[in-house]
Amino acid sequence: MANINQFSIVTGASGGIGYELCKVMASKKHNLILVARSENKLKEISESLSREYGIEVKYYIYDLSDCNQRLDFIAKIRKNGYSVNILVNNAGFGDTGYFYEADWEKNERMIQLNITALTHLTREFLPDLIKSNKGRILNVASIAGYLPGPLMSVYYASKSFVVSFSDALYSELKGTGVTVTTLSPGPVETNFFNEAGAADAHITSIIRPASASHVAAYAYRRMMKGRKRAIPGWTNNLMILGIRFVPTELTNSILKRLHS
Repeated sequence: MANINQFSIVTGASGGIGYELCKVMASKKHNLILVARSENKLKEISESLSREYGIEVKYYIYDLSDCNQRLDFIAKIRKNGYSVNILVNNAGFGDTGYFYEADWEKNERMIQLNITALTHLTREFLPDLIKSNKGRILNVASIAGYLPGPLMSVYYASKSFVVSFSDALYSELKGTGVTVTTLSPGPVETNFFNEAGAADAHITSIIRPASASHVAAYAYRRMMKGRKRAIPGWTNNLMILGIRFVPTELTNSILKRLHS
């Protein structure tokens, strides 16, 4: 049976990697607090996981890119007295195209969700994890976080922040019992490219995407072991290792073609 006093928060829980992580964590008897914008999906997921795995599942409908909604979500967690032992910062999205043609409001929301919300929630719940001398944080980045990304410049930059921020926290938290794991997958079988306006980009036909369920299972194992990085697939590991030896202009040229 799950510990009724402890909950794991998963943001962006209504689909893709977030949803698959919910299933993995539910199967391991973690009580869950799910956050996303889709009420119908969250309600269905919550009822299904609770029924199948005998855990307690709460769900909240919030757009975490909005500061006021984010503050309200945090207040709800505090008001209900939930003890958070795992925080999964998964919510995020991308956009494709030349930056000078980009919709600023969409880019601003991306920055607020991919960077600010992740940082804010981590700051809010981390002191409690440290006080308990245990806990896990999983921040979802991407192999995009290791290099610039022409035609997806803001998205790549946001994931670079996640990688750098998470690595620094991992070092800061040594000896506290709390660890931060950075998940950096390559392309994954989700709705990401459609939502980013990149369904027809060359990258979608050249690089075979990994299954979201495989990525989630791998990420969970690495997180629970307290590992610093979770990079699924040997090709992704080789790619990240090799980036440091390839001139930036060459990688930029390749990525620009892949995203066009």
